Amino acid sequence: MELRALRYFVTVADELHFGRAADRLHIAQPAVSQQIARLERELGVRLLDRSPRRVRLTAAGQRVLDAARTTLAAAGQVQVAAKEVMTTVRIGTAAGLTARLERGIDALRERAPEFDVVLVDLPVEARLNALRQGELDLALARGVRSAPGLTVWPAWTERLYAVVSRHHPAADRPAVGLAELAGHPLRVPAREHDPPLHDAVVLALHETELCPKAGRPTGTLQDTIVEVGSEPRTWTVLSTDQVAEIRSTRVRAIPLEPEITIAGSIVVAESTEGSAAECAVAAFRGDVVEDRP
Repeated sequence: MELRALRYFVTVADELHFGRAADRLHIAQPAVSQQIARLERELGVRLLDRSPRRVRLTAAGQRVLDAARTTLAAAGQVQVAAKEVMTTVRIGTAAGLTARLERGIDALRERAPEFDVVLVDLPVEARLNALRQGELDLALARGVRSAPGLTVWPAWTERLYAVVSRHHPAADRPAVGLAELAGHPLRVPAREHDPPLHDAVVLALHETELCPKAGRPTGTLQDTIVEVGSEPRTWTVLSTDQVAEIRSTRVRAIPLEPEITIAGSIVVAESTEGSAAECAVAAFRGDVVEDRP
C-alpha cells in the first residue's frame, strides 16, 4: 500500500469531489480515480459511493479515513525525525581553514538551509580516527591521499608560500626560489604531529632536487608565526588558506618560484553515501589561488 494512495483518498474525502481533489493535488482527475480504485481493490472494500451529483464516504471508508490520517501523520513524523538527524553536520578541521569552511558551509546551506554545524579541531590523525569511529561526518585535510577505512575525495589545491621574518633577506622579494632559501633552516610540522602535511611538503621540496636545511619542527600555526617572526634566518612553508589567516606584521608570505602546490581533500567514512559525499566535495571545492592573499 502506497502513502500516495492514502493521501489521494484523504484529499477526496475532505473535498467529497474528485475534480477539486485533483486541483488540490495538482494532478489530473483520472489519476486520482485510478489510485482510489486501486486502493479499494487492495483493501477489498468500497470506500466511496460515487454518483453524478455527489461523492460520499461509505461506513468502511470512514473507518479507513481515520486510519489513513493517522498513518500519514506518522509518516510525517518519520520524515521530521530523519531531517533532524541530518541537520547536525560534524566537521573535523584545523587551523588555517577558516575561509574555506565559511564558503563550504554557505554552499551547503544553499541546499539545506536548516542545519547545525559542529566544528571539531583535531590533529589530522585524530580527525581520521574520529571519522572511523562515527564521531565526525566529514573532515577537511591537506596532503591526505588515502586512508584505511575512509574515502578521500580530492577537493581543492593551494599554492605554497615561503613565510619569513620581515627581517629575512628575502622579505621584500615579490617571489623567491628554493635555492635562495636552501641555506636557511626550514621549519615544518613534525611528522608525528601531522604526517600527511609533513610528507606533502617534504615531497614537494624533494621534487625540486633541493634539500633545505632542517630546522626545529613547528607547533601550532599561531606559534609558528610568532617564532618565525622572531627568528630572522628561519622560514616555513604555509598554504594559501593558512597565509590568509596571518595577522602578524612580523612576517612576510612570499610566493615560491617555481610554483609548488598542495592538495586538500574531503574525507568521509566508507559507509557514507556517494551523493552526500559529492555534495560536501562540491561545497568545499575551490580553485588554485594564483595571487598572494
